[in-house]
Amino acid sequence: MAFLGRWKRLVFWRTAMDRLLTMDKEQFIAQMQEEVRRLLGQVADAVNNAADGNVISGSEMQVRDAMVELQRKAFEKAVQMRIDSTESSFSPSQGRGGQGQAEQGSLDAQQSERQRTHRDEAKAMVRRRGRK
Repeated sequence: MAFLGRWKRLVFWRTAMDRLLTMDKEQFIAQMQEEVRRLLGQVADAVNNAADGNVISGSEMQVRDAMVELQRKAFEKAVQMRIDSTESSFSPSQGRGGQGQAEQGSLDAQQSERQRTHRDEAKAMVRRRGRK
């Protein structure tokens, strides 16, 4: 049973990821500018603080680490912005299959009617069992 639950979640996630909307490119750039400046400052500090004659070997790992951090943060931000863009476009009033609010109300009435029918059937079943 646990496997089936995981499989359903995987199918849902894959379907949801296939339909992501695009993010606002300019907004992404604006939000990343502070982080880029901070990390480029780290690069400049690493190169400036390296010993004379060992500028490359004295700063290479710090620069690489700063660039890896920038890459990770930029990718995380970009993916999150696509997800947020998609979620913000979702309208609960549309429901599944695009049904409007009025249609949903009529479905609720139908379901309540079916529930009353089921209760009547249940009472009839109890009466039949009592006769045996």
